[in-house]
Amino acid sequence: MSRKVLVTGGAGYIGSHVTVELIQAGYDVVVADNMSNCDMTCLEGARKVTGRDDIPFYRIDCCNPDSVRKIFKEHRIDALIHFAAFKAVGESVNSPLKYYRNNLDSFMSVLSAAAENGGCNVLFSSSATVYGEADKQPVTEQSPRKPATSPYGATKQMCEDILQDTVKAGIGIKGMALRYFNPVGAHPSALLGELPRGVPNNLIPYVTQTAIGKRECLSIFGNDYPTPDGTCLRDFIDVVDLAKAHVAAVGRMIDGKMKEDYEIFNIGTGRPVSVLEIVKTFEKVNGLKLNYRFAGRRAGDIMAIWADPSLANEELGWKASRSLEDTLKSAWAWELHLAGKNE
Repeated sequence: MSRKVLVTGGAGYIGSHVTVELIQAGYDVVVADNMSNCDMTCLEGARKVTGRDDIPFYRIDCCNPDSVRKIFKEHRIDALIHFAAFKAVGESVNSPLKYYRNNLDSFMSVLSAAAENGGCNVLFSSSATVYGEADKQPVTEQSPRKPATSPYGATKQMCEDILQDTVKAGIGIKGMALRYFNPVGAHPSALLGELPRGVPNNLIPYVTQTAIGKRECLSIFGNDYPTPDGTCLRDFIDVVDLAKAHVAAVGRMIDGKMKEDYEIFNIGTGRPVSVLEIVKTFEKVNGLKLNYRFAGRRAGDIMAIWADPSLANEELGWKASRSLEDTLKSAWAWELHLAGKNE
């Protein structure tokens, strides 16, 4: 019997890549998205890559419990992956109520619908932001969660707690939180990738948009950190590798291989890469010269964070495999595709 996965926020950047990998692994996928931070580009790309024009799609707001219940009534859902959340750190500082309302209400709605329909395996899209400015690198799943530096980070911590408490309640929910680091790149087909609305909040879209001429100059925030080249260190993970981790996690849940009813895994490469190294590598692999400048440190940025992914490597049988060079080539190919220059 086919196994069906509901992907909320499935038309977005990470959700669309996860949809592709799930389908290619033999799962049936149902996508729900309110399209507040994306258009149909990536979902249409996913349909082309998989050859599945029939991927069920619900344009709903997951904060509306009745809309979510409708999906559970029309499909027997074996697992739920929840991506439906606002994700811009800076915006969350300026609009905290928007973030608390959307990110918490949407998650509680899907959990309620799952519980009302006899329970479900729930995979939550968490983030390394829960660790804050960690005392020790790399961070493990046992590293303490620090006070959140933004409302966005706070909602990730709160949703983890909501999921853990729901699991403890014994109402048929098993849960897993994947704490991922810095997703970057695009699908090798160049048919889906990161598509920010307005000015990008993330580094790579700003890099590619500067390279193609949409942005005049890339600002690197801070070159006076106590790091090898003075710029921040991050764990940049290819979005396809990240998507494959979700497939491994869903398989572990559906096949009953979880060791606890609530589990947490770091999803990263384990390799710290500086912002300046990203820029230099992008230039090298794509044969381009970027217009960039150094600017002052940005409020809320932490100096360095990277993962110890060994638990995910061992328990999920998953490991990041794509090189940084290939990832940055894919990001540029996606930008060229959007501009109609690599057809």
